[in-house]
Amino acid sequence: MNRVVLTGFGVVSSIGLGSAEFAEGLRAGRSGARPISVFDTSGFEHANGCQVMGFDPTVWLRNIDPATLGRASQFSAAAARMAVTDAGLDEKELAGKRGLVTVGTTNGEPFDLDVLMEPRIAEGVRATAPATSRWVPPLMLSISIARELRMSNVSAYTIGTACAAGNYAIGDGFDAVRSGDVEFALCGGADAMCRKTFASFYRLGAIAPQVCQPFDADRRGILTGEGAGVLVMESLDSALARGARIYAEVLGYGLNCDAYHQVAPNQSSIERCMRLALDDAGVKPHEVDLVSAHGTGTQANDITESRAVRQVYGDKPPRTVSIKSMLGHTMGAASALGSIACALAITHGFIPPTINHRVTDPGCEIDCVPNTSVAADLRVVQNNGLAFGGNNASVILGKYVKEDGR
Repeated sequence: MNRVVLTGFGVVSSIGLGSAEFAEGLRAGRSGARPISVFDTSGFEHANGCQVMGFDPTVWLRNIDPATLGRASQFSAAAARMAVTDAGLDEKELAGKRGLVTVGTTNGEPFDLDVLMEPRIAEGVRATAPATSRWVPPLMLSISIARELRMSNVSAYTIGTACAAGNYAIGDGFDAVRSGDVEFALCGGADAMCRKTFASFYRLGAIAPQVCQPFDADRRGILTGEGAGVLVMESLDSALARGARIYAEVLGYGLNCDAYHQVAPNQSSIERCMRLALDDAGVKPHEVDLVSAHGTGTQANDITESRAVRQVYGDKPPRTVSIKSMLGHTMGAASALGSIACALAITHGFIPPTINHRVTDPGCEIDCVPNTSVAADLRVVQNNGLAFGGNNASVILGKYVKEDGR
């Protein structure tokens, strides 16, 4: 079995574009929260979110006309272009290699589905725009990457396990590279903000009025967000042979689905998923330095997940943070961006903060690194992704250590 390493990242987020800006935003505790402008929020009492600003797809896309893609596919393809550039790869190197492209998502192309359906509802079926219809299939999120990078020898598919889907995609890529089935994998997640998702969470009473405050006693819910995160995964031998920078090593992952409830998390299932990941990685709980939690900022998630963390790690768990305090909930991109954040934290030696924090909920009982990042020598990090329907996924990343111990 191959050892699998991460050598490139592409990031489209509300706190930065590209891995360098993203790392800077995480370390600074930057907030992406602002009034939503990507769709009409008339009629909602409050409408803050974490939308991507300043994104110009023409800067990143060279082989596909951005006008032929939906918003989420633009994010996905741009993040992939960033990732291969960051990894020091080019199209010619990738063209003949056996590869995998897999993207996780919650909604596929929800923004463009809104655009497609609004005139249809108002004016009837004849108002449907044929061009927009071609953008909507979720498979476009992965196919657009293969097309943009001119990959002809890859399997490309989209995983729809909602807010855990990015970690599911990373698990697939890990298995494929570890077994030698492929020479490289581009894996991650992508989603765009849309009125449907925002309105659904709003009606559930789960949208925070101003900011997201995971683990805080006064938390009020999530902020919807958007973006994409794509990771380049390859074997250690491949990375060393081409002199690539290695951000981190993928040690293992765990998946499960409890089907306990449509929206409510299940503590024992989360605990099992975390243990599955640790077992797959061959890591003992005392060896983990940080947990990047799903951490949505809702009453149910934060208490349930933090109790599961304590079940796994005992009365003194590792620091447990939520980057959703900065990014909002980016849906299918969430756990992919979380894994990238973990690898950047390992590389640059810091723990991202949980911002907007005042007083920790007594039911959580964790150190969430409130408001300010801290320096840390991280060796092993666990990243959680939890989704509706009980779809859970957890990834274990480790600091790459050379054979000479450095």
